[in-house]
Amino acid sequence: MNLASLKEIRPILEKNGFNFSKGLGQNFLINESIPKKIAQLCPSSKSSLAIEIGTGVGCLTKELAFRNKKVVAVELDKRLLPVLSETLAEFDNIRIINDDILKVDLKAVIEEEGFKDVFVCGNLPYYITTPIVMKIFESRLPLKSVVIMVQKEVAERFLAPPGTKNYGAITAAISYYAKVAGSFSVSAGNFFPKPNVDSAVVRFDLISPPVSVKDETLFFRVLRAAFLMRRKTLANNLQTAFSLPKNDVVSMLVSLGYSSSVRGEELGISDFARISDVIASFLKP
Repeated sequence: MNLASLKEIRPILEKNGFNFSKGLGQNFLINESIPKKIAQLCPSSKSSLAIEIGTGVGCLTKELAFRNKKVVAVELDKRLLPVLSETLAEFDNIRIINDDILKVDLKAVIEEEGFKDVFVCGNLPYYITTPIVMKIFESRLPLKSVVIMVQKEVAERFLAPPGTKNYGAITAAISYYAKVAGSFSVSAGNFFPKPNVDSAVVRFDLISPPVSVKDETLFFRVLRAAFLMRRKTLANNLQTAFSLPKNDVVSMLVSLGYSSSVRGEELGISDFARISDVIASFLKP
């Protein structure tokens, strides 16, 4: 069965009373080459566990099941469960968890399954992309890679270098946990219902933090503060976020070799690491 064919899949959806939900951001792939291409970008092996976020009708799930020892797929919409029982009936290496990915304890799932080679893959709902991505990275899961399809505009933010308009807090934060290892675009015409925007698939390979910081929580506070108001200088944003005298903040930046008018989008994570370490001394009681 071609799970990317509306002609083949529609009767199964109708039989099970399924209607697309805008609230869940449901747009299913209708070009079978795309899930194959996504699966090929993943670090698949016959000893790997693939954790999929959002199954749809199982297009990508199927490709992952062919290439990996096991697939654990997390799907929120219980209406898709009877659909998946038909579309994925030929496989005995797929486990479906009917739950919200933001509530699932992925670390416990990985421990329960007992695999050493693990990666996450999925077509993320556009309305909660950032919370899902940050949950995955902040949870410090024992992952090899994260391969996700997101809105193209979001992917451009993920890939943006410092000093560009798309560079922001999410870009810098992700670079603390992972490096980009591949990407490709997916036009809106490859989905049904057709979304208003194009998409992109990005592969991140997990890395050890490229910078050392005294206080990781403070480091991320500095990151968020730096992009609090993009039109304001870094000094103004840090002053606001940490309730510090502006003169002290400016003096600190200048002593580190930065202009008093530098903005957050001009700096990389090594810069934020240096700044957060100095701010730590300011905040000591």
